[in-house]
Amino acid sequence: MTAILALLGLTARYGRVFLVAGLVAGVMLPDLALAMKPWLPELVGTLLFLAALRIGPRAAVGAIGDLPATIGAVLLFQLFLPVVLILVAIAGGWIVSPIAISLVLMLSAPSISGSPNLTVMTGHDPTAALRLLVLGTCLLPLTVLGPFWLLPELGSAREVFGAAGRLLAVIALAGATGFLIRGFILRELSVEAVRAIDGLSAIAMAVVVVGLMSAVGPAIVETPVRFAGWLLVACLADFGLQFVAAHLIRHTRLRDDHVAYAVVAGNRNIALFLIALPANVTDPLLLFIGCYQIPMYLTPIVMRRFYRVAPERL
Repeated sequence: MTAILALLGLTARYGRVFLVAGLVAGVMLPDLALAMKPWLPELVGTLLFLAALRIGPRAAVGAIGDLPATIGAVLLFQLFLPVVLILVAIAGGWIVSPIAISLVLMLSAPSISGSPNLTVMTGHDPTAALRLLVLGTCLLPLTVLGPFWLLPELGSAREVFGAAGRLLAVIALAGATGFLIRGFILRELSVEAVRAIDGLSAIAMAVVVVGLMSAVGPAIVETPVRFAGWLLVACLADFGLQFVAAHLIRHTRLRDDHVAYAVVAGNRNIALFLIALPANVTDPLLLFIGCYQIPMYLTPIVMRRFYRVAPERL
């Protein structure tokens, strides 16, 4: 057992390397990427379980005083931002473009399931990220009404409700299991145990990303210019949102959790809409969704130094 904990601790130390390896495997092995897609719900559940196990119920409930601020952030991220983008795109006459639709769906989506794990890999407390993940998913059936009403081309909000409900069930089951084990069995985790959980999370995230990269490998070979364009859009959207959110939140009482909020602001579960919307809406967006995984999984590498800066210097 000691040897296993030590090995997983070593994995946690090089967790960012595992994320890059997952990206490379997803690009280089498209058949494996397609084979992994059916297992994504189980892998997402594993990530949520590990996040809940690491944080524990006391830390999660202990921050209940931040609930109003968390709800406010969810409404800002998932309702206000996509609605503003839609209005700007309508005014500019480019609302029907694939870029506009992709960005609207990205902004309408809740946090990715791995946001607590990404926050850990940047060296910060993941508790706020887990709250944003849970509440964002719970409120999705409400927040999505605004963007879908303004932009009926996105499809039926009823289908999104069903997908959000299924995702919420996964979160509830995985989170409750993790909290129960931490609350009644593993009440106090050693430093080595925490590092082992971080190592398991890194492995799970590396496996998850393989299943989301099925459209990227062929695009790199067949349409490299198109791939580069979509990758640029994805990087600007992801890193740009993180950068702006970190700067703004540091001026609020949430400054101690500004990294978790910024990570969630830029990294959204747009893949949720793959199972919620008709194929004629999502098929043109598959390359963006694949490209979006690249800045998402590079967040601990690209943004780690930025997030190390003291809040007063941001």
